[in-house]
Amino acid sequence: MLGPESDGRRPTQGERGPGYPGEPMDKYQVLYQLNPGALGVNLVVEEMETKVKRVIKQVECMDDHEASQALEELMPLLKLRHAHISVYRELFITWNGEISSLYLCLVMEFNKLSFQEVIEDKRKAKEIIDSKWMQNVLGQVLDALEYLHHLDIVHRWMGPLTSLDWSEGLRDPTLLLPTDPFHKSWMAPEALNFSFSQKSDIWSLGCIILDMTSCSFMDSTEAMYLRKSLRQSPGSLETILKTMEEKQIPDAETFGNLLPGMLQIDPSDRITIKDVVHITFVSGSFKSSCISLTLYRETVPASITDMLLEGNVASILEVMQNFSGWPEVQFRAMRRLLKMPADQLGLPWCPELVEVVVTTMQLHDRVLDIQLCACSLLLHLLGQAMVHHPEAKALCNQAITSAVLSALWSYPEEDSLLVLVYSLLAITTTQESESESESVSEELQNAGLLEHILEHLNSSLESRDVCVSGLGLLWALLLDGIIVNKAPLEKVPDLISQVLATYPADGEMAEASCGVFWLLSLLGCIKEQQFEQVVALLLQSIRLCQNRVLLVNNAYRGLASLVEVSELAAFKVVVQEEGGSGLSLVKETYQLHKDDPEVVENVGMLLVHLASYEEILPELVSSSMKALVQEIKERFTSSLVSDSSAFSKPGLPPGGSPQPGCTASGGLEQMIAWN
Repeated sequence: MLGPESDGRRPTQGERGPGYPGEPMDKYQVLYQLNPGALGVNLVVEEMETKVKRVIKQVECMDDHEASQALEELMPLLKLRHAHISVYRELFITWNGEISSLYLCLVMEFNKLSFQEVIEDKRKAKEIIDSKWMQNVLGQVLDALEYLHHLDIVHRWMGPLTSLDWSEGLRDPTLLLPTDPFHKSWMAPEALNFSFSQKSDIWSLGCIILDMTSCSFMDSTEAMYLRKSLRQSPGSLETILKTMEEKQIPDAETFGNLLPGMLQIDPSDRITIKDVVHITFVSGSFKSSCISLTLYRETVPASITDMLLEGNVASILEVMQNFSGWPEVQFRAMRRLLKMPADQLGLPWCPELVEVVVTTMQLHDRVLDIQLCACSLLLHLLGQAMVHHPEAKALCNQAITSAVLSALWSYPEEDSLLVLVYSLLAITTTQESESESESVSEELQNAGLLEHILEHLNSSLESRDVCVSGLGLLWALLLDGIIVNKAPLEKVPDLISQVLATYPADGEMAEASCGVFWLLSLLGCIKEQQFEQVVALLLQSIRLCQNRVLLVNNAYRGLASLVEVSELAAFKVVVQEEGGSGLSLVKETYQLHKDDPEVVENVGMLLVHLASYEEILPELVSSSMKALVQEIKERFTSSLVSDSSAFSKPGLPPGGSPQPGCTASGGLEQMIAWN
């Protein structure tokens, strides 16, 4: 989507019209333009297909490099998930040939009113903003800003011109710097010199609050000069606060306690978001529907909490429900539950306990310790249920999936949480019914989970647990055969190669890798140039851990699937290499597992596909495979069924693979008859 030619020059109007043919802008119809924002033009558009209104912020860029750099900086914002943030749905670069300009386009939700419009309407009427509305909005803003700050995202250009637009959280502030003095007037003193921190956002929020509280007696020009003067002369704030008292502005006393701390020239002297909440919603009388503000209630002493949690599970759940807003109580309660024996927990399955834990995760989604403890408890509960209570698969519901996925997006780089979430999602995906499993897998893929796994397999090679759990979840997502986008899967063989090279003697890692390779081969997601590499890795894994039955089965399934479609893969199996040929490995596997019909069937299927190539048959004979084939045929004729269900492609009816007529029993007959 980078638009213009790779040499960096802009195409002329004669070369291209107003936008590229088939480019993302083509699916939107521009309805009208809003007042210019701090960083560019805001267009209200309508999606052609859905008729849903959106806002597209267009930021003009100097060249391809600047546009591409800005696009890369902004991509992480697509992963933001918060009820009070208008996050971006799409980012792209477009060329407008009519005015010869290159634009970075940011597509977000459409909101009818911005803070600025509310403020200006009240200014014109010289009216006071409703206190209840302002308190509720302030609660939402604080909730959203606290969420961004815990992700180390600083807004930087916050003002009332749009409704919670967080696009400007860039690492390089010079890329998209507002030049209009009006837009700059909300910026903190240090921000004008490109020094940004969370305290910069506190200043900007203070300016917005000041605008909202003074709009009944100050016009927009006076308000702008006031904001500017505060950077040099904090004394001017005192005059305004006195005027607010004289004019009986609602909550003037609370704002008089709040604003001086927010509008300190030195950022180190400014108060924090927690202080803002304490002054307004804890010590003050403000009310808000924003539930996460309960995070800032006074804590319950540990001694009292421990006393309350001394009872059984039912008693602990009652405490958790009665103290739902106190994170320290929830954390200690779940730690207590984790230490309880299975019989006391009501295992193998306690749906009420699961429901309370999920609710706790949702209420305290930005408390890492709670997310870690809750995921550990859910993993314990679901693990027990899988073993002892098969009916529990129906209870691995959407609520669990949503809660753990939300935790993942809140802490995308926290390895300890990553491992727990990957493991939980693998369980919930595989424990659903077939139709539900496909739906869950598709939903997770649409949420970007596939790309997330691959990114962390690449960046977290040093973390064994991340790699194992990531491969396990990848296997679960591939299992139903419904792949939303196969393109990212082309990277998987190379990534697994790196993983196996990093952990060459790790049987669990090899087992997980073989399962993924098998499913990738069935789904046609391994490219021809990768066949030899994958065959070598499968053979290597079998040599490493022939005692792991699951590894052996998946490895031979993968080998058979590749050999079926590629003579090159077949030669890679039979050729003599440093570790020996694949045929000698087949003999070893058979001797070790010859009483396991499933292993023998998978070995037999590989031999069938090898024997289908005339050039390979002499290798089979010279390796004395005929006697082995005869023994398999005599001992396991009944198990070598014609539909070969172990080889059916996920999501396809029987016969999807192998090809009709290519059965294990029939192929073995041909091998025995060959002379």
